[in-house]
Amino acid sequence: MNFEFFIAKRIVSAREYKNSISSPIIKIAIVSIAIGFITMLISIATGVGLQKKIHEKVSAFNGDVIISNFDTNFSNDSQNPISKTQDFYPEFKIVEGIKHIQATASKGGVIRTATDFEGIVIKGVGADYNWEYFSDFLVEGNLPNYTESLNEEILISEYLTKRLNLKVGDKVTTFFFREDSSKIPRSRSFVISGIYSSGFQEFDEKFVIADIRHIQRLNKWTEDEIGSFEVFIEDFDQIDDIGNQVYNEINSFLDSQTIKERYYSIFKWLELFDFNIILIIGIMVLVAGINMITALLVLILERTQMIGVLKALGSSDKSVRKIFIYNAMYLVGIGLFWGNIIGLGLLFLQKQFKLITLDPSIYYVTEAPVYLDIGYILLLNIGTVLLCLAMLLIPSFIVTKIAPVKAMRFE
Repeated sequence: MNFEFFIAKRIVSAREYKNSISSPIIKIAIVSIAIGFITMLISIATGVGLQKKIHEKVSAFNGDVIISNFDTNFSNDSQNPISKTQDFYPEFKIVEGIKHIQATASKGGVIRTATDFEGIVIKGVGADYNWEYFSDFLVEGNLPNYTESLNEEILISEYLTKRLNLKVGDKVTTFFFREDSSKIPRSRSFVISGIYSSGFQEFDEKFVIADIRHIQRLNKWTEDEIGSFEVFIEDFDQIDDIGNQVYNEINSFLDSQTIKERYYSIFKWLELFDFNIILIIGIMVLVAGINMITALLVLILERTQMIGVLKALGSSDKSVRKIFIYNAMYLVGIGLFWGNIIGLGLLFLQKQFKLITLDPSIYYVTEAPVYLDIGYILLLNIGTVLLCLAMLLIPSFIVTKIAPVKAMRFE
């Protein structure tokens, strides 16, 4: 067994070590490390979780990259159609990192009931639509099926059903205004097949999912004419690069826009979380490190006579320093152990029972989302250990200032 490690182990297991003057200081240092680690763990899990959850919700309604006619502004109403017969459809193989592409169209309208009315956007989708996100959002009923003949079923948000007092199975009449305001608005009857809730109020309050063929008929388009293509990518971190590649590969009469560009303010707000997380980690590591430095200095001063004996017996300054570094890292290990247990426990409780709720009008989610990944948990543990170790190296040099003759004086 390593000599320094053996001595450090004996110090830790000694009875007087637990009842020494330094005991309260050591306990405070351990608690500070545990609390600091819990804070760092929660800040990363919830910060990254919120970023991912908002990205998923924005992508669910828009895709990651939107391709539309160059003459069309990126509004919620498809104006100038584009043909489905494109080289990149139905599979965008030209650019790597794209997992799915789908055709959509949208049109503004008004749902009217016997007592109320509400302005909405009908989003038309077809057989190629990816229902992955809305499967998670579904709270009642079933997802509509648009793979066969023209379907009158729609998917509506829980927010709209509460405002209009609707339920699954109800028939609703929707009015669509014409370009010529003097003409009578067109109307369509739909049947509610399912109710969704994304928690993103900006989208829930207006989007209704319907068969794209209704939009094509209302706009007098052919079956091959659509409003836009929605492109989904595999790695959202590469959205800027892939967005540029998509723009370069599509025809000159088409334009593309990433959701980061379309919802600039939302994603700019999310970027602030990265700075906040780094700031929290820095503060917590600094506080924990200072407490560990204090504990180490107290341990050294308390064991001055032992240091003198070891030096008199031939131990080098480096060897004695290692003993106290091992001792201090043992305390760091205890703090990290309890920090992991408590921190991960709290995060699992939040993930399972959603104890902490948020205002969706401010945070775009109804509860604090949690993202757990073994990768960042291990990196956080390793990083904390290495930073604490680096901070402990400097105060450990105080051992070199202790002279054996003075240290071994017994009174």
